[in-house]
Amino acid sequence: MTLKIGDYAPDFTLPNQNGEHITLSSLRGQKVVLYFYPKADTPGCTTEACDFREAMPRFDNLDAVVLGVSKDEVGAQKKFSDKYNLPFDLLSDMGQNTVEAYEAWVEKSMYGRTYMGIDRSTFLIDASGKIAAIWRSVSVPGHVAEISQILSGKSVANNNAQPALKKTASKAKPLAKKSAAKKPAAKKAVAKAAKKPAKKIVKKLAKKPAKKIAKKPLKKIVKKAIKKIVKKPIKKVVKKPAKKLAKKAKRKAA
Repeated sequence: MTLKIGDYAPDFTLPNQNGEHITLSSLRGQKVVLYFYPKADTPGCTTEACDFREAMPRFDNLDAVVLGVSKDEVGAQKKFSDKYNLPFDLLSDMGQNTVEAYEAWVEKSMYGRTYMGIDRSTFLIDASGKIAAIWRSVSVPGHVAEISQILSGKSVANNNAQPALKKTASKAKPLAKKSAAKKPAAKKAVAKAAKKPAKKIVKKLAKKPAKKIAKKPLKKIVKKAIKKIVKKPIKKVVKKPAKKLAKKAKRKAA
């Protein structure tokens, strides 16, 4: 069953970076930002964690708790937390039960290879324990700022989807229409024009017997010759030999 906004967030108990067990239901009365990340101390996950770290004063003012979850062991979470001085809990879900409960365990592909892994996802859980917003396949830049805006009431979460992705999609559609409109109609016309004559020629040649096709050039030559003769006045054509005869007669008489 797919999780959606308004559902109660699946409860869990997981160890944090210090080995202390954190239970989600024990945080009722506070807002919880629960985010799943693929692997500790990797570039994207580090950027996301540091973004949350910088935003913690705002989250504290809004009475929101941040919890990060991955399949890393407690020791790896501890190193990650200490290295970047992260002021929130990183939970270890080595059994991936919580990851699966939040439908963040998905099939991925890289360089033609498919494998199972954590989908970068975030869930905003309200004070009553219900899901208030869901982001899946998170794009890190601007993500934390967007959560902060929703928490402060400056923005509204879109149902069961990452708001940033929906905005991008809505921008993409008009752009696609514009580019389609800009496509020169001339190109289509030229393409059609180029195809049409070729088709007609092929059809005509296919219908005519081979002899006629071979005779065509000769006919054209004869027609051109006739046209040239017809264009000249008859007097000139007739007079030419008469003049020559008169000249010859004069020469003989002299």
